[in-house]
Amino acid sequence: MRLNEIKDNPGSAKKRVRVGRGIGSGVGKTGGRGVKGQKSRNGVAIGGFEGGQMPLYRRMPKRGFSKWRRKSFNEVSLARLQEAVEAGKLDTAKEIDVNALVECGIARRPLDGVRILGVGELKTALKLKVAHATASAKAAIEKAGGSVSIIEKKILEADEQKRAKSAAKKAAKD
Repeated sequence: MRLNEIKDNPGSAKKRVRVGRGIGSGVGKTGGRGVKGQKSRNGVAIGGFEGGQMPLYRRMPKRGFSKWRRKSFNEVSLARLQEAVEAGKLDTAKEIDVNALVECGIARRPLDGVRILGVGELKTALKLKVAHATASAKAAIEKAGGSVSIIEKKILEADEQKRAKSAAKKAAKD
C-alpha cells in the first residue's frame, strides 16, 4: 500500500449539494426555492401572516397571565429530607436552610428559597428555616419533634400604608 493508494471507505463522505449551478444539476435556476416572492428570498419574515385576514393567533381568545417576577422555589418533600438524614448528608444538630440543602445535594442551586412539601414521612427532628411549608409538612415536622421557622418577606412601608388605606375604605363602606 502506498500513500497515493489510500482511500476513504465508500459512502463515508457524502458530497455536498451545490445549489444554483445550472439546469443540468437538477437544483439550478431557483435553487430548490420554487418561484418568486418573499419566500424565495433569504430571511423570510411572514410568520403568521394570512394575506390580510385576521391571523389565527389574534382570533383566539386570550386566557390567564404570567406573573411578573414570579418566584421560583426549591420544592423539597419530607421523604427527600428523611433520605438525606439516613444517608448522613444532613446534619440534624444544625439549622437547615437553602445553603445546607445545596451542600448536601438535595437542591441543585439556591433559587428564591425552599418550599417544604408534606409528601412522605419524617422520623427525625429537624430545625428548618424555609420560605414556605405546607400545613401537612408543618404538622409532620412538629410531630417528629422538629421546628419550622418561615422566613418573613420584607414588606415596604409604602405598601403597608396602601394596605391600611384600602382597609380603612372598606371599613367606611360597611
